[in-house]
Amino acid sequence: MILEQLNPRDVFTYFEALTKIPRESGNEAEVSDYLVGFAKGLQLEVIQEPCYNVIIKKPATPGYEQAPSVILQGHMDMVCVKEDDLDFDFATQPLPIVVDGDWVRTEGTTLGGDNGIAVAMAMAILADPSLEHPALTVLITTEEETGMNGVLSLNSNHVSGDILINIDSDNEGEALVSCAGGVRNLVSLPLSWMETPETDRVAYELIISGLKGGHSGADIHKGRANAIKLMGRLLGGLEGLDSHIAHINGGDQDNAIAKRAVVQIVVPKDSEAELAREVLVYEQKFKQEFSQTDENIQVHLEKMTLPARVLTRDTTKKVSQILQLIPYGPQTMSADILGLVESSTNPGVLNMNVEQIMIHSAVRSSVKSLKEEINQRIQVLVELVGANMELISDYPEWTYAKNSKIRELMVEVYQRLTGKELKISAIHAGLECGFLAEKLGEIDMISIGPNLVDIHTPKEALSISSTARVYKFLCEVLKAVK
Repeated sequence: MILEQLNPRDVFTYFEALTKIPRESGNEAEVSDYLVGFAKGLQLEVIQEPCYNVIIKKPATPGYEQAPSVILQGHMDMVCVKEDDLDFDFATQPLPIVVDGDWVRTEGTTLGGDNGIAVAMAMAILADPSLEHPALTVLITTEEETGMNGVLSLNSNHVSGDILINIDSDNEGEALVSCAGGVRNLVSLPLSWMETPETDRVAYELIISGLKGGHSGADIHKGRANAIKLMGRLLGGLEGLDSHIAHINGGDQDNAIAKRAVVQIVVPKDSEAELAREVLVYEQKFKQEFSQTDENIQVHLEKMTLPARVLTRDTTKKVSQILQLIPYGPQTMSADILGLVESSTNPGVLNMNVEQIMIHSAVRSSVKSLKEEINQRIQVLVELVGANMELISDYPEWTYAKNSKIRELMVEVYQRLTGKELKISAIHAGLECGFLAEKLGEIDMISIGPNLVDIHTPKEALSISSTARVYKFLCEVLKAVK
């Protein structure tokens, strides 16, 4: 065990156990079974839903029988992203965790602190016989990262409570009381192929890499480059070379900013020198434009075997046009909260099969009509180039409640513990609270969590000291609920 010497010991022991179990969205059966076994080992009531959501219930401790009941909520799945050159299988290998000063991180993969730390904290609370608390329900959902399918499938008859504390935030000292809604936007372009001319043609692979990536909600305002968008610009710059795409792909998850993109293209042999010059020109442009956010951008050109067939010039041009015009980044800023992104979109995955090219975007907004406006613009684009658009996993925003007893209580407890004021704010990223409000009705909700950095990237790290402080804060809040 690597983390068992850290404090709070139970939290980190459970968290390390989670790092050894596959937890990619859509592959949660094993971790769900693990949580069921954990609950049964404590002789607690547990429900495992068909979608693998797990609901664990613990009675109130003496003296808290009449206190408002509390739901602790998080999700068991994680975004699985690794360094491009790392040979690693999330489905079969434990995460390569390390302790680096005050941080738990991995050697080249996402950590799954988002949202494994919520699961670990809830487990530690359930396992602690000395902790005073009201009646508890722990709700751990599945597939939060890929459309919130777990909370969508939740049977509301299995869960009830007066207060819900979501533990899916990533800034200590900040409590979230509102979040954006979102939808997955899938653009598909039908492909037309042709045989590759056998003479006077050469093939190259172009690789855009070295980008930081990041969370498509929490990091979207930081001005980071998106490799899929950069590839669109590069392809646009090569239009005059009579180039043909043989294959193209990019990104890892639609809720992660794409940090790598690859295209295989065929050009006339007499255009090789111009191709090399254009690639160098665009690499320098990218380096200059993103020197403060993505200083390690690289555009690599490598000769390859001539493929048997390529996309027609018309289809190649349409791919270039879509990638250049599909929106990326913040679209509007909040007029009410300074610095808060109001609406955004992120083309996070670009993939291809023999029939079509697909672009997966995460569209977010705290205003429903603006989310619809972004999708309408994308619809106009796809109609112009003969593509198609489908909307998947639409989830609602979580609106601010003017009156909240749990918010007031947390402010009071935080002030008492730290001598500091708890920051109350909103987030542009999506939380399950919007759906939970619809599922559970009038319930007092708030979201907290320890410091996590570089979420949805291989640099993801969890602060050890922050985890200890937030866990203590959470336990004190439960103790204060009367």
